[in-house]
Amino acid sequence: MRSLFQSLKKIIPQNLSSKPNKQVVTTDKYIDKNLEENLSLLKNIFRKTDDILYREFEFLNQKTYKVFICYLDGLVNDDYINLHILKPLMEPNFSTQHFDQSSLLTITRNRILPTADIQDLKKIDQVIDSVLTGKTVLFIDGFDSALAMSSQGFETRNVTEPDTESSVRGSREGFNEVLKVNTALIRRKINNPRLKFENIKLGKQTKTNIRIGYIEGIANEKVVEEVRTRLQHINVDSILESGYVEQFIEDSPFSIFPTVGNSEKPDKVASKLLEGRVAILCDGTPFVLTVPFLFVEGLQVGEDYYSRPYLSSLIRLLRLLALFIAVAATPFYIALTTYHQEMVPSLLLATMAAGEERVPFPIFIETLLMEIVFQLLREAGVRMPRPVGSAISIVGALVIGEGAVQAGLVSSAMVIGIAITGIAGFVVSAFNDAIILSRILLLILAGALGLYGILMGFMMILGHLCSLRSFGTPYLTPQAPIIWSEWKDSIIRLPIWLFNSRPQSITRENSKRSGFGNKPSIPNKDEREGQS
Repeated sequence: MRSLFQSLKKIIPQNLSSKPNKQVVTTDKYIDKNLEENLSLLKNIFRKTDDILYREFEFLNQKTYKVFICYLDGLVNDDYINLHILKPLMEPNFSTQHFDQSSLLTITRNRILPTADIQDLKKIDQVIDSVLTGKTVLFIDGFDSALAMSSQGFETRNVTEPDTESSVRGSREGFNEVLKVNTALIRRKINNPRLKFENIKLGKQTKTNIRIGYIEGIANEKVVEEVRTRLQHINVDSILESGYVEQFIEDSPFSIFPTVGNSEKPDKVASKLLEGRVAILCDGTPFVLTVPFLFVEGLQVGEDYYSRPYLSSLIRLLRLLALFIAVAATPFYIALTTYHQEMVPSLLLATMAAGEERVPFPIFIETLLMEIVFQLLREAGVRMPRPVGSAISIVGALVIGEGAVQAGLVSSAMVIGIAITGIAGFVVSAFNDAIILSRILLLILAGALGLYGILMGFMMILGHLCSLRSFGTPYLTPQAPIIWSEWKDSIIRLPIWLFNSRPQSITRENSKRSGFGNKPSIPNKDEREGQS
């Protein structure tokens, strides 16, 4: 055995048997006074990358000072660096002035560089974070501090109307992928100094900027603190979209119903902040999260408040009906045709039997096949380019549906039922995932037990909904528990001038709305004359 081990040791290269010798560069150190030492350290940290640029130069003030700047190409505005950083430092009127050597860095920050956002840096990790976020960092030989200046200038998408939340009446603005633009859009809606935004970085590798937004004095401080705590406990390598954050902070991660809201519209997020909710903005995505999120919010859209209450209330009732149809239409069809034929009128039953006569599959298998085909068409329409996707979804539905009926694979009634459930599901898109999974559950129960199985399924779903909470607020509020003051804006919407209080289940403090609760009145003749 020893001779065999020695022979293998001679055959195997030594570099394979030993651990790779990687050079570890520590960034948890302070900036050195030696300029060459700082430049060498940064080049070592950012080695094997060509988008980190360095510009070395010098200026004269009693003696020659060596200087260099470091920035990330592609995230900065080159013209801004040339005009507001390099030119002030290299122009002659600066070199002819004589400053005290000890205060040179302070004078450079306060009198020389015409930049609005400038910060003193002491540690190398602060320099790295500044460079990677699009700032330009200035080093001067002989000083153990550096100056970081905002010089971001990368390409961004314009503020346009979001595709996922189009509206007929109301604001057409939508969030984009830049965090500061999104906060500015909310600020435009709420001109209130009590609107607060708190920054936090998440992701060990990505270090994504996250902002918590709330209105001080309206939002429940316990909810705000809970949001802070849950975000601070996220310990992952990367946060690339707000969906990452949502999955780490939701109350019931295994539930099929969403307990964290999201939106692309600033007016919708602003209205939720004014009700006492907390917004979570993530850099790099136009979707802003809002908590707490209640079940009734999935039946509401921002456009409901821009129209008169009568039509808005009717449309909300139609959305509730669409939710029921999307979940239970096909399960009821299976239960009636398989177990409860006596509940179907004779003429309709004869028509349905004639349609199913040529179909070789049981109704349950037929429904599952059509569900799979519908989801495939829907996914293809979403993932393909927009002109091609719309053609695939429309032509595919027509051709495949008509061809399947002509071939006797499915009945025409089944095609109509699947189409109706699909259309109804698009009406309440906030519950899209829950609708699909709930429908599959009810399909299985209806195929096994008929209407009794559907009843059991609804009992299970309702019990699950009653058990859910979103940041301490019951999910079915104001229906369960019943809060009569919040029924003004739930399934039906009363006139806005009757909204004299914010949702007490969310704010619990300062729930009184100022300026509401008074019926609009027309001034009489005397009042008009007095005003004139």
